[in-house]
Amino acid sequence: MKLTAKWMIWFIGIGLYVMALGGVFYYNLFKWTFDEKLKLDIIDTVKIYGQNLRDGLLKNPRVITFDEYGIMESLSKDERITSVIYLNKSGSIRWHREARFINVSWGEFTKTMPTLTDAIGQAVQGKTAKVRPVSKQPFYEIAIPLTVNGEIVGIIDLLVSRASSDLLISSAMKKYVFGALGVLFLLGLPFYFFFHHYVVSPLEILSEAIDSISFKTFEIRFPPKNDEIGVVAGSVSNLLIKLKTELENVSKKDKRYREAEEKWWRSVLMTTIPLNQYVIVVDENNNVLYANFELAQGMDAKNIHLLDVVDSQQQNLLRIVGQAFDSPGSVVEGETVFKGENLSVKVLHIGDSSEVSRTLILFYPKQAY
Repeated sequence: MKLTAKWMIWFIGIGLYVMALGGVFYYNLFKWTFDEKLKLDIIDTVKIYGQNLRDGLLKNPRVITFDEYGIMESLSKDERITSVIYLNKSGSIRWHREARFINVSWGEFTKTMPTLTDAIGQAVQGKTAKVRPVSKQPFYEIAIPLTVNGEIVGIIDLLVSRASSDLLISSAMKKYVFGALGVLFLLGLPFYFFFHHYVVSPLEILSEAIDSISFKTFEIRFPPKNDEIGVVAGSVSNLLIKLKTELENVSKKDKRYREAEEKWWRSVLMTTIPLNQYVIVVDENNNVLYANFELAQGMDAKNIHLLDVVDSQQQNLLRIVGQAFDSPGSVVEGETVFKGENLSVKVLHIGDSSEVSRTLILFYPKQAY
């Protein structure tokens, strides 16, 4: 997988992970904010009518006034409010959407309609508005006591739907998702161009430069850069310099070794081979290491192949050489034509490995019988 694809996957993965964490945080923040706003709005709405309601309760504790009736109708028409129960000081229902419950005591009412929460009891006990979530239902029960000189004269119990709050939360989360994706895109676009321009493109250029390295000069053509990629290019260049030095040293050692070996063969064979005999020594690649006679065109034995000295049509000689290769360490004898003479030949192949081996070919006059 390319570096760009990996970067994109990591960037998108990390971006989505951050978005998810942010989504959890903002969801809870939105939920708390809009829920609190919903509760406070309902309580503030009731507080607006609080003085009129207290006046009505003090004026006639048992029968609701027209002013109170209008307030109750207004509250019941609020789309956020599902039900309204208006209680007087004695605990009788002063107003309910269903007329059959009016003037019914709270105890009798709860036998027919069980309470959803303990909001009313807590409000009476604390003499302050209490909000309780309804278990497993999208509602809040809000009980608001009406007090005069610290004494409760009535209570309004409201069942408030959280649907409007959930709708606002859903809308806010959609805006968050679109906004987060937009931010991710706006951040990713410059990051991608930066990454591509300063990382991917230089790496591609470096790769092409490495592929085009000449092993004659051991140089890498890459523009100098003062960053990590420039450091890598410099390391490659240093490696090439070391490699060139090592190869030159190996070449020099090999040359010195071959020169020493040639001198050794020359010394040994000059003292053991008579002048009327010809000898050729070749290496594992059948390049001539030494010959005790002048080669074609006045050339010495350096960088000359055996086939440059021996005619490839001399099948008998090539057969004898092949037999010597098959039997290393054993002398194979035969007859052949060399330099226009019918000569006897001995071939000795030394070396069990194809990497380092030597073959000695000796031509000598036939013996008279």
